Amino acid sequence: MSMEITNNYSDYGKGYTNTAKEGNVTTSTVELKTSIGGTKTEQIKTGYSNVNDYSKYLQGKYSYMNSGTTSMQGVPTTVSVSGAFLKKCMNDPEKAKYLEENLAALPDCASYAVSHAQGTLTSISYEIDANGNITGISSGTNDPDGKIARENAERRAKEKKAAEEKAAERRKEKKAEEEKAAERRAERKERMEGTFTVSATGTDVKSITQNIVAAVSGTSSPTGGSFDIKA
Repeated sequence: MSMEITNNYSDYGKGYTNTAKEGNVTTSTVELKTSIGGTKTEQIKTGYSNVNDYSKYLQGKYSYMNSGTTSMQGVPTTVSVSGAFLKKCMNDPEKAKYLEENLAALPDCASYAVSHAQGTLTSISYEIDANGNITGISSGTNDPDGKIARENAERRAKEKKAAEEKAAERRKEKKAEEEKAAERRAERKERMEGTFTVSATGTDVKSITQNIVAAVSGTSSPTGGSFDIKA
């Protein structure tokens, strides 16, 4: 099974309580929303001159971001953030707050997904595109121990065997019908063998003879000349 959920980026309030600057990088103390509905105080940084440095900063806090497949709650998980969106965030405190708020919430979200999903999750992924839209995808199985698969395989095997037996029975019936038809043909042939008497009546001895021969041989009577004998 798989599930995909998309969340659109929307405006976030400033909520900054303190800022400090080191070179071009500004550190701001902000209130981030949490996955359980509360808030927490967190420091975020903006003002980076390139995406690579900004990514390193984020990966220092959120090691699962853009690092391939990791594990959350024992489930293979990937978190991908578009480089284009990172570029927008690195100098925009409002977008940066939105990004970090969601990155920080991911472990709790993964825990919620694992504990509330029907069946067993086999993978989780979150993707943030160039516009900040978030797509979450989960895959899993309702048959982790293979019991349903075995039952389905047994059912299919029984259905196949029943179909084969039915086809064999039809072939057997067809063969019996063919044998009966052959017996009937043989009986008709036997009845045709032996003595017979055929007669024809008319005023032309030649055509009478031809009719008799035709009846015996099972052919049509020929047409043509005849004796012109009158009674």
